[in-house]
Amino acid sequence: MSQSPFQKFTVKKKNSAVKEAFRQEKKKVKKERAAYFDKIKEEKYQARIAKKNAQLNPQPNTSVKKAKTNASVIKPKVTAQASSTQNAMPLNKYLAHCGVCSRRDAVALITDGKVKINGNMVKEPGYKVQATDEVFFNNKKLFVTKNLQYILLNKPKDYITTTDDPQGRKTVLQLIKAATEERVYPIGRLDRNTSGVLLLTNDGDLTQKLSHPSFEIKKVYEAKLDKILIKADFDKILKGLTLEDGQVFVDSLAYADSKDKSIIGIEIHSGRNRIVRRIFEHLGYDVRALDRVMYAGLTKKNVERGKWRYLSEKEIRLLKYMNASKVKNPK
Repeated sequence: MSQSPFQKFTVKKKNSAVKEAFRQEKKKVKKERAAYFDKIKEEKYQARIAKKNAQLNPQPNTSVKKAKTNASVIKPKVTAQASSTQNAMPLNKYLAHCGVCSRRDAVALITDGKVKINGNMVKEPGYKVQATDEVFFNNKKLFVTKNLQYILLNKPKDYITTTDDPQGRKTVLQLIKAATEERVYPIGRLDRNTSGVLLLTNDGDLTQKLSHPSFEIKKVYEAKLDKILIKADFDKILKGLTLEDGQVFVDSLAYADSKDKSIIGIEIHSGRNRIVRRIFEHLGYDVRALDRVMYAGLTKKNVERGKWRYLSEKEIRLLKYMNASKVKNPK
């Protein structure tokens, strides 16, 4: 399989058009990131102005005695309420911040009764965890993780993307055990027989974002079929197919090798289970090998099969602000 990532698969576009499309996409990401930081700067500026105005124009204190009396009664109640609101965190989010799993996977753990708070089983994912609560998972006390890790793995075949496996099969965590002592978990899943780019982290917020369908995170795959993909089926895939769980559309499609039309490059943003394999199987093709060469703009360049590397600070920033204009607060 080729190690070089596919940039953009189209049928009739010239190289210059492809390059221009990527330049425009890069400009869009930079623009969104700049807008985000401009917004933060503006909010801080307005806060400073408001504080300055308050100092220059203090409100007249017409009833000092009354204010002091009221303050002595109301202050404890407000302080307690503010403290409670500030420290409270939904249980599924708390598990994600502790590095147990993603928020979505945490819901299943909680509803299955695998989480205890202060010795009592809690099955409500939205339960508000207070700062004084003690949360246990698998009889181990959890603590919110502050040392965030971001790892890119070039996953080989025959490894599964779960944190542990009752059947004793090899997991991707065995490949990155030297990378960190923190409990990290995969973002999304790759089939046991699918290789390529896989991200692992203990950043629950980033996991939630990249897993949420509204952000339309793009993935690029190279598929090796058991036979040549004929033009009629090529066109059917581009127009969209109806599978057992609904319609599916690809972003672009191309023959990855001009001399071998059984090797196909496919770009897609759907996160449905085994979607690439099911697309080809629907048309009567067997996918003999499947390799993810790009995920959320990241490739496995200079990372050998079975090896890993840390993401750079620039890559982490781009991931966090990627497609920020699509959904502000996914749930």
